[in-house]
Amino acid sequence: MPPRVSAFPKCYLDRIAGGRTMTVFDWIEESRGLDCDGLEMYEGFFTSLEPGYLDSVSDAIRATGRAMPMLCCSPDFTNPDADARKRAVEKEIQMVRATRRLGGPGTVCRVLSGQRYPNVPRAQGIAWCVECIEAVLPVARECDVILGLENHYKDGFWQYPEFAQKADVFLELLNAIPERTHFGVQYDPSNATVAGDDPIELLRAVAPRVVSMHASDRYLVDGATLDDLRAADGSIGYFDKLRHGVTGKGLNDFDAIFGILAQHNYRGWVSIEDGMNGFDEMAESLTFLRRKLAQHFPARGEPPA
Repeated sequence: MPPRVSAFPKCYLDRIAGGRTMTVFDWIEESRGLDCDGLEMYEGFFTSLEPGYLDSVSDAIRATGRAMPMLCCSPDFTNPDADARKRAVEKEIQMVRATRRLGGPGTVCRVLSGQRYPNVPRAQGIAWCVECIEAVLPVARECDVILGLENHYKDGFWQYPEFAQKADVFLELLNAIPERTHFGVQYDPSNATVAGDDPIELLRAVAPRVVSMHASDRYLVDGATLDDLRAADGSIGYFDKLRHGVTGKGLNDFDAIFGILAQHNYRGWVSIEDGMNGFDEMAESLTFLRRKLAQHFPARGEPPA
C-alpha cells in the first residue's frame, strides 16, 4: 500500500508559533478540507505540555479522522554553552514524551543538529551532537518513539543556519550514530537543493535509514539556474530566486525519489510543507502526492504503474 500522507502548515508557522494570532486548534479545524491522513505538529504550536492539554490536541486531531505522524522539534545541540546544550537535551526528552502521547508508538520526533555557530569547529559540533542525541535515545527507546534527523536548512526562530545543512556534515553525523530502530532520517529533498546538494544523491546515501519525509518543492525564477543556486552561499539564507511552490511543479524529481524509496520498501509517512501562496496549493500538492504514491507504491499484487 502507498505511504500515508500528512500536512504541515508552513504557511501558518509564524501565526501559530510566533505571534499567537492562530491556535493549533484553528489549524486542525481548517485542515478538515484537506485530503490527508495525518497532521504534523511543531513544538512551538503548543501553549502547554501538560498531559491534559496534549490530550486535547490529540483528541482534536483524531476527531478529524487523522493521526499525528511526526512532531517537528528543533533542539540546538551545538550551542557552545554546556548548560544550554543540557537544556536542549532535557527539552527534546520532553518532546519525545509528548510525541508518544500525541501519536503513540512508532511516531517520529524530529531532531536537528543545532545552529552553525561561527566559533564551533566541525569536529566539536559533531561530537556535541552525537553526545546529545545519544542522551535522548534511551527515552526514545522507552517511549518507542523514533528520532528523525532532518537534513534541515534553519529553524525559523534561529539566528544561524543548520550545523549539518550540507550533505557531508549530515552524513558524518548520521553515520556516527549506529542506532537503527529508534533513530533514522527525516528526509527533505528541497533542503538538499537549498544547500546546493543533489537531493537524489543524498537519498541514495540514506535511503535504508529514512523514517519520514517532507515533500515540499521549490522552483527558480527570473531565469536562474541550478548552477546559480549552487554558486550561492546556502548557509546564509535562501537563494533570492528560489521560491516555494506546489509539490510536483518544482525542482524535485519525485519519480526518482519515490522510486528509490519503493526499492527500499519505505512505509513511513510523506508530508507536505505548503500553503505559502494560498491554502488551495496545499490541496493541489496533496492530490499530486496521492497520484504519485499510488504509482510507485501499488497495492500488494498489483504491478507498478
